[in-house]
Amino acid sequence: MEVTVLLEATDQAFKIVEGARNQAIDLLNSAVGLAGEERKHLEERRIKALFTGPQLPKSKRQNFAGTFAILAAFWILLSGKFDAFHLTLGFICCGLVSYLAHDLLFANIRIGDIRITIKRFIFYIPWLLYQILLANLHVAALVLNPRMPIDPKIVKFKTKLESDVSWVALANSITLTPGTITVDIREGEFYVHALSKKVADDLATGDMEDRVAHIFMEADHIYIQDVLDVARIYGALRQF
Repeated sequence: MEVTVLLEATDQAFKIVEGARNQAIDLLNSAVGLAGEERKHLEERRIKALFTGPQLPKSKRQNFAGTFAILAAFWILLSGKFDAFHLTLGFICCGLVSYLAHDLLFANIRIGDIRITIKRFIFYIPWLLYQILLANLHVAALVLNPRMPIDPKIVKFKTKLESDVSWVALANSITLTPGTITVDIREGEFYVHALSKKVADDLATGDMEDRVAHIFMEADHIYIQDVLDVARIYGALRQF
């Protein structure tokens, strides 16, 4: 009788210990799972921060300050007025425009640094000036030719550029080049008036579009420099 009671008590004790063991394992698995989820969440936040860092709220103030500085410099340069009235009026206008459009000039939906964009834009200007010079010579040749061999037409093409600021940059580059004028832009489709077949063919090569895309790191235009510019991000991703 005592042996039977002892065996039953021992069996019951083993069941209690087994149940406690299973509960401990479940608790441990839950803790490990929560730790894994937390780690995954932290890693996702770190990865997101790498790609969205340039778009943090504090960058809005930087974009406003940068836009205001550029507009104010142009105002002073073009107005030529340095009295208190004109400077105050100019700064008020520049502040208002900067507040409304500060996210346009520095908008960049791709990975990148605004300093890289500015550097690329500076290197783009000499090339654009050279194209303007060549276009001037071509238009002058057309005008001086007694036969006036012009062939005006509207050229339509779908751009691979994606942001408003890159569209504006391309449209103004086309218009600044004699012989071509950007007439309209509709959902990424450019309508350009070309004075002759040559300027239309030059536009169709897409060289200017590629260079603007390179400035803003957009579309499917791949450059070695783009890879170098974002190497730090890929290097950080390899640590995960």
